[in-house]
This record gives sequence, structure tokens and C-alpha cells, in this order.
Amino acid sequence: MLSLVLFVIALAILFDFLNGFHDAANSIATIVSTRVLTPRKAVAWAAFFNLVAALVFDVRIAKTVGEGLVSIAVINEYVIMAGLLGAITWNLITWYYGIPSSSSHALIGGYCGAGLAKAGFGAIIWSGWIKTLVFIAVAPLMGMVLGYFLQVLVIWIVHRRRYSKVNLVFRKLQLLSAALYSLGHGTNDAQKTMGIITGLLLTAGFLKTFQVPLWVILLSHAAIASGTFFGGWRIVKTMGSKITKLKPSDGFCAETAGGITLLVTAFSGIAVSTTHTIAGAIMGVGATKRLSAVRWGVAGTMVWAWILTLPASALVAALAYYIIEGVKGLVG
Repeated sequence: MLSLVLFVIALAILFDFLNGFHDAANSIATIVSTRVLTPRKAVAWAAFFNLVAALVFDVRIAKTVGEGLVSIAVINEYVIMAGLLGAITWNLITWYYGIPSSSSHALIGGYCGAGLAKAGFGAIIWSGWIKTLVFIAVAPLMGMVLGYFLQVLVIWIVHRRRYSKVNLVFRKLQLLSAALYSLGHGTNDAQKTMGIITGLLLTAGFLKTFQVPLWVILLSHAAIASGTFFGGWRIVKTMGSKITKLKPSDGFCAETAGGITLLVTAFSGIAVSTTHTIAGAIMGVGATKRLSAVRWGVAGTMVWAWILTLPASALVAALAYYIIEGVKGLVG
């Protein structure tokens, strides 16, 4: 039993690392594309604030993911293992093809798919899914609207000032906005892994109630920070330049809009996609120039990836669960 639990925890930490690796582009694409920081310095900056987030925020999202989406009564080590395998597989596929899909939705999709495979639709806590499904659309829209209005405000403030001076100021301010976004990214995505690990410990009998241990918090943040440091370079180009071209002031507005959205949802305990959020913010900033400044074809491809993530990861996780059960039957 203990060895199985440790293996599943290791698998969860692997997912967390790949989450940071896959989503590194979300944290650094704007600051790299505006040439405020080199890629190596940018990932170090983002990783540091991913880690700092462990000391700043509570664990409301962890509780939502760990006990608010799939009934704890049907969860066991094999369900969680299958859910993680589904999420990891989808993350690797989208990373390989450079598609900025959502690691968060891959995880909850995998978790749901494995639960369905074990116990059918009775395993799903439908009330917990309402906010998650609604915010698939709301999070990028929040980022887009905030990004648009922040950019309009910045344009109004600086329109009579010299471009060289404005550029210099926003190159410095973008360090702060990138830090804000990385804090939001760290607290959102690390908490999802915390919820999975804590649910595992609860169902295995190592915890009496759903309370996230300190070592789980620190380990989850360390894993996602490490993944961010090593970076998902294939996706940087898509997020940083293919959606729209960015200046330092644009990057500042996009990162600030994304960071605010992530922190508001984190304090509300809503599990959202950091990828959706920053992509929406970048689109909102680009739309202030003219609608054609946003490459909507690239955005459309991303939307299709987002739509497919939940069912695709759920399907892979369900297949993984049936395979695990089959192997158990042969061994047993």
C-alpha cells in the first residue's frame, strides 16, 4: 500500500513538473518577445515567483479539485493514477506539437475520466463542475477585457510622451507584471496537484480530513517552479508572437490583466486555466490596435485545443484505468 501511494505521489509530482514545463511559455512569452529579459533570465524570474506563491496564498483551489469534482467515496490510488496518466499523456502530445492547451483542464479531465470509468456518472459532483465549466469561457474573457481596458488606459496616459521614454519605463514595469502573473500561475496550478495528492492521502487513510499538509504545499510549488525553470520552449513562439506583436507596454498590460484574473479566481477557489487567461489577455491588448492585429486563425486553433482537452484527457484516463484494472486482474 505505502509503495503504491508513494508511486502515485511521484506521478503527481511528475505531472506538476510537466505542468510548469508546459506552461513556462505562459509566464515568460510576453517578457521574452518584448526583449525585456533573455529566455534564461525570464524562466528563472518566473520560477522564483512560482515558488514564492507557496508562502502567500491559501489552498482553496486544492480543495475544489481534491474533493469538489469527483466523489472521494469512489476515489482510490488506481483512479488517481489513471487520471494523472491521462493528463500527462495529453500534455506531452500538445507540448510536442507546440499547442498551448490547458494543463489544468487536462488534469481535471483525466481525474473525471478515471472516476467515470470506475463508478459511472455517479462519481461526478455536478455542482462542483458548474464553476469550472463556466470559467472555461469566463477566464479568457476576463483576461481579454482587462487587457483591453488596461491598454486603452495606458495609451491615454502616454500618448503625448516620447516613445523611447515610455518604452524604458515599461521595460522596468514589465518585471513587476511578469512577477504578478507568475504568482498567479504558481498558486493556481500548484494547488491542483496539491488537491490530487491530498485526496490520495485521505482515501489511503493517511489523513483523517481534507487538510493539505505543509510538505505537500512546498513539494508541489517546488515541482512546478522546477518545470518552469527548464521551460516549454516550443510554445513560447506561439504565445509571444503568433497571436499578436507586443511592445513592453503591451506585455505589461497583458501580464497584469492575466495576473489579476488568476489571483481573483484563486481567492474564490475557482480552478481556471492559466493558458486560457494569458491568451485572452494578449488578444485583448492586440485588439486595441485593430482587430486585424490579432491573428484570429491562431486563436481559433488554440480554442479547438481547449475544447478537446477535457474529453481527450478524460478518454485517455479512462483507457488507462481499464488497462490498470486488467493488469491487476492478471496479476491477482
